[in-house]
Amino acid sequence: MKAGLAALTSRGRSFIASGVAALLCAFLLGEHDLLRIGVLIVALPLLAAMVVARTRYRLSCARRLDPARSEVGGEATVTLKLENVTRLPTGLLLIEDTVPYALGARPRFVLDRVEPRGIREIDYKVRSDLRGRFPIGPLSVRITDPFGLVELARGFTISDTLVVTPQVMALPHVRLSGEWTGGGDSRTRSVAAAGDDDVAPREYRQGDDLRRVHWRSTARHGELMVRREEQQWQSRGALLLDTRRYAHRGEGPRSSFEVAVSAAASIGVHLAREGLGLRLVTDQGSEHLPDAGVSGSLLDTLAVVRQSQARSLEYGITALRQGGGDGLIVAVLGAIGVEEATALARLRHGSVTGVAVLLDTVAWESPELAEAEEFQQARGVLIGSGWRVLRLPAGASIASVWHHAAQRPSRSGPMMSVPGGTA
Repeated sequence: MKAGLAALTSRGRSFIASGVAALLCAFLLGEHDLLRIGVLIVALPLLAAMVVARTRYRLSCARRLDPARSEVGGEATVTLKLENVTRLPTGLLLIEDTVPYALGARPRFVLDRVEPRGIREIDYKVRSDLRGRFPIGPLSVRITDPFGLVELARGFTISDTLVVTPQVMALPHVRLSGEWTGGGDSRTRSVAAAGDDDVAPREYRQGDDLRRVHWRSTARHGELMVRREEQQWQSRGALLLDTRRYAHRGEGPRSSFEVAVSAAASIGVHLAREGLGLRLVTDQGSEHLPDAGVSGSLLDTLAVVRQSQARSLEYGITALRQGGGDGLIVAVLGAIGVEEATALARLRHGSVTGVAVLLDTVAWESPELAEAEEFQQARGVLIGSGWRVLRLPAGASIASVWHHAAQRPSRSGPMMSVPGGTA
């Protein structure tokens, strides 16, 4: 009963105040009819409070997100499933789900009545222009009487998470060679595309499965020969994302940092679909990608990446150097100097392919300005070391410049010497 009285609405309190006033006037004036009216007005919210407080029906709630991972600017549908698990019908229900401000206003719904064992499904849409992981829930239900005199709040504890990933753009196919690695009897070798399983025979060794005996080779060599273990070749590469606040310009979804994150996501998904075993590296070092598929785990990681306070790419370059075995290195960079470009240039050696996406950050501040001298020098250092450099100006998308990644650096143009690098 106390819970019911505490849940009186403004209307319910007004009824009680009016009823008490009518009772006082009835006693002072000796009006019996006014006394009856006063009793009725006071009794109505009290009875409503008693009924609502003694309600014993229970509700179960389930929530479904479709899709659970959405791109920036995309919509996701949230479906609420409410079930009355008792044998009593419910009264009027006011339903409110909890969503962050970035996803829009809180959705509110009214259900007139849910019959015993009845189920109701409610849909609403959410949309975000910002990346991140956004909790949705918990759900709160307000139970009211038909007159709106009492409102009792009940809540659920379950919540779900909507992952809003960077925008991913479809990129044209570009042939990028690199190191391909695999397990089995053969050593790592360099190829331009995935090869067939290595089934060349070798001599029999103690413990080999006799089912692997290659009889034709056995007859030819005069000794027992077996097939080699099957090779599962997989290309390995690294994706470097420059997250330094110092290296980017602009604020909000159109800043150079958000463009860089979107470019990294587009490149990563594109390469993963082509069979590349990818690892993500930032200026803070290597990022751990959960085991949820390269594309999905990469997008989940990039959904929450934030700008760092670092001033150099030292840790990122060290992580790339320590990784080893990367046949392809793709670097998405903000403003870099000659010293950082020189350190990056040294990573490209042998058959390693290096692709650098340089954001012309000056254009984010003043689009009318030409390329900064430091930008040109850094680009020259990378090109001189054999990197394929893509300039990404403000207002352009990674899809519009990605085809340049197929172009090998010109050896006829001016070259810049890079100590310890390959020119």
